[in-house]
Amino acid sequence: MNTQNLNAVSLLWLQDRLTQGVMLRRVLAWVLDAFILGGIGFLVWMFCFTFTVATFGFGTPIFGVIAFLPLLYAWLCLLTPMQASFGQALFGLKVVRNDTLTQADAVQAFVYALLYCVTMAAGLIWVAVALVTTRHRTIHDMLSGLVVVRAQALESYLTQAPQA
Repeated sequence: MNTQNLNAVSLLWLQDRLTQGVMLRRVLAWVLDAFILGGIGFLVWMFCFTFTVATFGFGTPIFGVIAFLPLLYAWLCLLTPMQASFGQALFGLKVVRNDTLTQADAVQAFVYALLYCVTMAAGLIWVAVALVTTRHRTIHDMLSGLVVVRAQALESYLTQAPQA
């Protein structure tokens, strides 16, 4: 077997190992994140309501902030050392660059978060693409150049991989 075939086989094995069990974990993480975001949204709504009452109604436009909470939550969570939302981190997932398996930069994380919000607004059928794609990637994963992997498998790979 030549080295090119060996590299292709090892790459396929790595992809399977990194993404094994990711689909169920992503769904459970999404449910947990929805509850977390609902709690954050409620607290922000309470602040906006109190501010509006205190300003005799002039603070009403501040309620517009609530529309951006999902985008900010997804974007800022990817920039933390967890490299995942709180739900994803709890279920042992990380969102990493597809090409290097390293943390996404701020722009790439923002594109991911924005496309995630658009995908959710367009309907879950766009997320179902993950059922048939390599590495179980959704539309927003592919367009942003990111992939969701199991954190433990990634750490294991990074500690065993030869340093170039």
